[in-house]
Amino acid sequence: QVQLVESGGGLVQPGGSLRLSCAASERIFSVGAMGWYRQAPGKERELVASIGSADTTTYADSVKGRFTISRDYVKNTVYLQMNSLKPEDTAVYYCNADNLRATRFSNLNNYWGQGTQVTVSS
Repeated sequence: QVQLVESGGGLVQPGGSLRLSCAASERIFSVGAMGWYRQAPGKERELVASIGSADTTTYADSVKGRFTISRDYVKNTVYLQMNSLKPEDTAVYYCNADNLRATRFSNLNNYWGQGTQVTVSS
C-alpha cells in the first residue's frame, strides 16, 4: 500500500523558514496534481498550495509571496518552502497526491499523508 511520507515540520520563530517534503513510500507508476493542505485547531482543512503535472501552481491568498511549492518528477516528491512564517501559519500540514496510480494496472486514487506539525511561535 502506497503511503505519502512527510518531513520537515517543527517549531520556528516568526519570520523564520521551514521546508516540508512529501514522498511516496515506494515507487509509483504515475501521479497527477500534488499539494499541501493545513488544518489549525478548530478550523477546517484548507488548501495551501498545489502543483499540477504541467507545473501549474495555485496558492492560498494568505501564503502568496511567502510559500513556494515545487516537485521532483523523478522522485515523485513535492516540497513546500515556507518563508516569513507567521503565528497564523501554525497548523498540521498534510500532503495530498491526486490521481495516483501505484502500478500500471492500478486504479487512480487520492492519497493523504499523515500530517506534520508546524508551529510558529517566539
